Amino acid sequence: MSLLAISDLHVRHAENRGIVEGLRPVSDDDWLVVAGDVGERIADILWAMKLLRDRFRVVVWAPGNHELWTTSDDAHQLRGEARYRHIVGALRELGVVTPEDPYPRWQGSDGPVVVAPLFVLYDYTFRPAGASTKEEALAVAYESGVIGADERLLHPDPYPSRDAWCRARLAYTRSRLDAIDPTLPTVLVNHFPLVREPTRVLRYPEFAQWCGTEATADWHVRYRAAAVVYGHLHIPRTIECDGVPHHEVSLGYPREWRNRSVPPSGPRRILPVQAPV
Repeated sequence: MSLLAISDLHVRHAENRGIVEGLRPVSDDDWLVVAGDVGERIADILWAMKLLRDRFRVVVWAPGNHELWTTSDDAHQLRGEARYRHIVGALRELGVVTPEDPYPRWQGSDGPVVVAPLFVLYDYTFRPAGASTKEEALAVAYESGVIGADERLLHPDPYPSRDAWCRARLAYTRSRLDAIDPTLPTVLVNHFPLVREPTRVLRYPEFAQWCGTEATADWHVRYRAAAVVYGHLHIPRTIECDGVPHHEVSLGYPREWRNRSVPPSGPRRILPVQAPV
């Protein structure tokens, strides 16, 4: 029985869709965590999540920014919170665990772990050097031409801004995490990294402001994380912060994974921890 994780499936791309069609558990008891960016169109999201839910014992989902985009070719033109709630409702009908559901307990060989899917967005606090405000950070990005597509496609309705929506989600999520039994460890699942360290290697550092929030920097310690799972950056790797592994589990776009020395191999095993050979 394993807790597996993957993110950034981007099933709009035919090659990625083929990879998703090939995903299979090793054991009938395997759980799968999907850390966002399944796709942009709601029909594509539901296609992929139903396929995975039919194969894995439990599927846990946290939204990425792409699920929240309102694109002109989507039959559903919902925006912001209404779009998120619609996807949550549709995934619940499929039996997928969302950030609005009770956090499930994964019972591993070393005892129970609470798997907590999060949705906290970003608030422009991962700013480029020299920028002390959101406005200054955005000005740097616009001057360099490195601008997150969220600025056009991710609408925060009914909130006045994406960072306002982020603040509301942070307060809500903290209250839920605070209610977890303090004797239990967690696996924290979020599309965006919870700490800034993974963004230090971005080719375009201006993009980091669309990649998380400083408000979650201590959550892996505060909430007793056995592991943190994230995606978004399309730089799959594992780093440690305060002794806690942070796993970036993205598939990414075909143009990215085609250039890697190792082809995509499916979900990453998060628990139980694999002993070094």
